[in-house]
Amino acid sequence: MFESLTQRLSGTIERLRGRGRLTEENIRESLREVRIALLEADVALPVVQALIERIKVRAVGQEVLKSLTPGQALIKVVRDEMTTVMGSAAADLDLNTSPPAVILMAGLQGAGKTTTVGKLAKHLKERRKKKVMVVSADVYRPAAIEQLKTLAEQVGVQFFPSSAEQKPEAIVRAAIEDAKKSYVDVLLVDTAGRTSIDDAMMAEIKALHAAVDPVETLFVVDSMTGQDAAVTAKHFSEALPLTGVVLTKTDGDARGGAALSVRYITGRPIKFIGVGEKPDGLDVFHPDRIASRILDMGDVLSLVEQVEQQVDQDKARKLAEKVAKGKRFDLNDMREQLEQMQNMGGLSGLMDKLPGVGKIPDHVKNQVTGKEVPRLIAIINSMTLKERRNPALLNGSRRKRIAAGAGVTPAEVNKLMKQYQQMEKMMGKLGRGGMKGMMRGMRGMMGGRGGMPFG
Repeated sequence: MFESLTQRLSGTIERLRGRGRLTEENIRESLREVRIALLEADVALPVVQALIERIKVRAVGQEVLKSLTPGQALIKVVRDEMTTVMGSAAADLDLNTSPPAVILMAGLQGAGKTTTVGKLAKHLKERRKKKVMVVSADVYRPAAIEQLKTLAEQVGVQFFPSSAEQKPEAIVRAAIEDAKKSYVDVLLVDTAGRTSIDDAMMAEIKALHAAVDPVETLFVVDSMTGQDAAVTAKHFSEALPLTGVVLTKTDGDARGGAALSVRYITGRPIKFIGVGEKPDGLDVFHPDRIASRILDMGDVLSLVEQVEQQVDQDKARKLAEKVAKGKRFDLNDMREQLEQMQNMGGLSGLMDKLPGVGKIPDHVKNQVTGKEVPRLIAIINSMTLKERRNPALLNGSRRKRIAAGAGVTPAEVNKLMKQYQQMEKMMGKLGRGGMKGMMRGMRGMMGGRGGMPFG
């Protein structure tokens, strides 16, 4: 997400950062570059104009020109104003009502609405500790009802059955009654996908909203449609009292225009962003963190949260205890670490949140395809248990056999072994309490200067 915008802006910002003195003229020149970058990212024109004007007012004032580090002060202004345009702070779901709290999901056809219902159910169950039920009021697409049933089973929440012969209001009323009897905290209602010009469908969802009176009405929209996402959301917000927006498919959106436009155009907060197809691919939308990512400052807070949620804490503790006792880090341990990394979205999922990624050349970033970590796991899986426990056994003929079994070249097996040796050395230093040595080892493992891990 935001790759093209980040690359354009990080160049401008790097030039400013080193400036000992800023003038109104070079601020204007920089803002012209920022404006072009925003327009190329498909940010809506009114948003670009408002953002540039707000930055300009603060930038040519005392705040920046009189600062001891004017370049850094201007970067802070750009970050602050981007954060404000996107909504200042994360907007939480309002579940403060007598249960069940009904959340109505609306959206266009193909926006990923049913998948988002499954992701939100998992989020509410695991992170908010709520008892969740889902129901489909999409009577036009029986496959959507089956899809939601499958998703409910996957994420472990209750599913209320419905069929194409029923009326949407009757389905949801019955689901609310059942949710009350089952002591459900939150009822998520999936609705039929519609187009903004379909008056009959819009009238239907208005009637459904009036009948069930939800505490939250979320509009699900595909971020890859750029500023059209903001325009469509505005159209829906005029028909329905939306309480928030969910941006889907953000992992496929290199521009980021929707994220920067939706709040300003609609006046409704972005509450969540969807990434990928997996049930855990839903993140709370934090405007300040997103602004930092756009400006290539990374998003370390989200990365820490992701590690806390998705890393198996029990396995991490056992490895820490093993290392602390001075026991050897072997290839089984390395495979476990790789599997944990894959659970967090692989290298591409982690790179997005690291500072300075915008400065990595495209030809290097393009090497990260998402297949790197599974390939390394496949190589380790090709080894015998004895070889994994005792990597010293891996002579040339064994490495050739392993390469053939994993469908890779012997050179790739050698590269994995080199990475293993670096990790083992790093773990050894950690076991002996040498944090500085461990950090040096980590830098070596990441390829030193400009290299990519596992490339």
